[in-house]
Amino acid sequence: MDPIEPTLNRRHHQRLREIYRSAGWPCQDTLEIELIAAGQVQRMFSAEGHETLRLTDAGIHTLAKAFARNQAARSPHEALVEQVALSMARAGRLAWRGLALRVPLPRALLQVDTAAATAPTIAPLQASAFEHETDTLQTLPDHAWCMACPDVFSIRRSSVEAYLEPVVHEIKVSRADLLGDLKKPAKRAAYLGMAGACWYVLGLDAKGRPVGGTDDVPPECGVMVAREGRMEVLREAPRRAMSRLPLHVWMALAQASPVQRDDGLAQSPLRAQQSTPGAEA
Repeated sequence: MDPIEPTLNRRHHQRLREIYRSAGWPCQDTLEIELIAAGQVQRMFSAEGHETLRLTDAGIHTLAKAFARNQAARSPHEALVEQVALSMARAGRLAWRGLALRVPLPRALLQVDTAAATAPTIAPLQASAFEHETDTLQTLPDHAWCMACPDVFSIRRSSVEAYLEPVVHEIKVSRADLLGDLKKPAKRAAYLGMAGACWYVLGLDAKGRPVGGTDDVPPECGVMVAREGRMEVLREAPRRAMSRLPLHVWMALAQASPVQRDDGLAQSPLRAQQSTPGAEA
């Protein structure tokens, strides 16, 4: 019988990474069977008969090619968004990318932003998208809905709503994009209205220089620079207490998937097992 060679996809690559970074305990599901049949994973048995999984050389090669393709496919902006989102997840927060959240803003501020040609679609959204939801605007007659799409939105993992500390990170990898964004007061006000802190995360230009600094960003926002895979804080973001998240924000979060930690696996890394005094019956 000819060997079975299933076509490997993103789910197979993710499982290979999980097996590589874990103790290798088998899941005994379809993905695992396909990886074993394709020669990407091999079964190992201890002297006690316990089964674990290890990547073969072919599996390591497949994983390396997948990583290379993912890196090449990302634009500098997407790569920095991913870096920030993963750093929030590793810090124990729940992080989302590309959310569309609405915030009530003063109409005068929105008119200024529209006059500056910020976004031609913002007025129709404000006028018609939430006509059936009027409770908030009844208490704010001089306000209108504004749609905002922060690059990264994150909250603490907490069962106490007052402790969530929502934070927005806005990513800028070119100076032109940064300066153009700073001319939009409504956009910045929307970020500050949906979070207790707002950060501008700045990339580097072709010569390795930050695309901006603290003098460019208004003082109500924090400033970070991404250097060599790490975040350097130039100015802390002022923090404001937020007692609760509006229901429409919870609904948006419920319909989106948070970023998954790349090292948040349930299985522990491979290492020699150590006996703990008193652990044995």
